[in-house]
Amino acid sequence: MLYVCATPIGNLQDITERAIETFKKADIIACETIAETKKLMTCYGISSNYFSYREDNKEKASIHLIDELKKGKNVILVSDAGVPAISDPGAQLVDEALKNDIKVIPIPGASAVMSALSVSGFNADSFLFLGFLPRKNNKREKIYKEIEASKRTIVFFEAPHRILDTLSEIKDYVKERKICICREITKKFEEIKRDYIEKLIEYYFQTKEIKGEFSIVIEGRNEPIEDKIDDEKLKEMIKELLIKKIHPKEISKQIADKTNISKKYIYDLIIKEKNDEQ
Repeated sequence: MLYVCATPIGNLQDITERAIETFKKADIIACETIAETKKLMTCYGISSNYFSYREDNKEKASIHLIDELKKGKNVILVSDAGVPAISDPGAQLVDEALKNDIKVIPIPGASAVMSALSVSGFNADSFLFLGFLPRKNNKREKIYKEIEASKRTIVFFEAPHRILDTLSEIKDYVKERKICICREITKKFEEIKRDYIEKLIEYYFQTKEIKGEFSIVIEGRNEPIEDKIDDEKLKEMIKELLIKKIHPKEISKQIADKTNISKKYIYDLIIKEKNDEQ
């Protein structure tokens, strides 16, 4: 039987009695980082056989674990923190188990996504979880445009060394919407900040050392999205303002305020227009 078991996201007391009992009867605990999982097991006086299941070995590891499950072994899948198979390779093992008619049982528990949502104050009737954002610029820009247009609350993760860059990029797309940033949830230096993006950028810019994983929640768009204006119409608006010798950045701001189209998209179009004229 395969158990998909949530573990604490920081505070080791955030584990259920059911999870502890499940760990006690495990034949194998499949985990991202054996040392991290051992800390938790030691805290509760549990010993077990540990098996490394990571992104870089998931194909080979899945084959071994499926063989063990077919022999009737109890395997528990865990991540370093939170719910397995959410932004980690666990989904492949679950999929393989189901394909082989192996029973899969969830053991619920702590979740960074749900914890961040619960303290954001934003509408959580419908939300979109994006995991970690892609690293390639063209893919990130596509995601930012989706965030800009979304009426649903958005949740995603970000690493400390990228938080300022990511917020600065999003600023060009998200206007007049609040963001809730949760850092080190349930840990000693837990921090929850909710404000408009410009204020948050200013705060983290002044922070000397940024540590800990981030869960970012962006409120959904409230105002109705106007009909899209095609590029030809945009070009006409741009030309009218260029004739008046207005700076491209000011043009992009003025048009963005009127159309809800991102300033970056408009600015890129202005530069293209100017280059075409040369």
